[in-house]
Amino acid sequence: MKKSEKTEITIAKIIESAMDEFGTNGYAGGTVNNICKTGINKGLIYHNFTGKDELYLTCLKKSCEKFIEYIYAHDGANNLTGYMSVRMDFFHTFPNEAHILFDALLNPPQHLSGEITETLAEFNGLNDHICKKTLDTIVLRNGIKMDDALSYFHLMQTMLNGYFSSPSFQNVLLNEKVNMHETIIPKLLDLILYGIAKGENEND
Repeated sequence: MKKSEKTEITIAKIIESAMDEFGTNGYAGGTVNNICKTGINKGLIYHNFTGKDELYLTCLKKSCEKFIEYIYAHDGANNLTGYMSVRMDFFHTFPNEAHILFDALLNPPQHLSGEITETLAEFNGLNDHICKKTLDTIVLRNGIKMDDALSYFHLMQTMLNGYFSSPSFQNVLLNEKVNMHETIIPKLLDLILYGIAKGENEND
């Protein structure tokens, strides 16, 4: 076996163990020492990665890529209903990837905020794509432009993520947060799009 092939196998094993570690403990609780407990030599980790930060960002990138690929492979980018359904399927099927994504969204390490924002760009871009397709199906109020509506969506998403990052949820397991977050989003989007006031023509 060539040296390059051995290196690829070693890196793949390190990333696999890191996915389990950060998927279970998040960035805050994840450690290189725990990754080493799976049988990986610490010297090999630091030979291929600069440390915990690079490992975490690598895992986040792989999680984002897998999420995007899954959504498109299962026709989840055509409308809001399909997107939310496929998105939930992904999070149940790939819990490590789900936890890593949500850890970055809800509990991002501040010193990595720039790198995380860059890594999540395609993920956020897909969310914008779905929002635009949804907005295209309704008539916006007078004076409201697409950019205004998207800005409002971004604001509400930031507020929702902030809510789940608050002290009220500090003792809630990440898996429970993911389920609650994904349950609330469709309801929140429905309220944003159609309001809470009953229309005159609605049946009792």
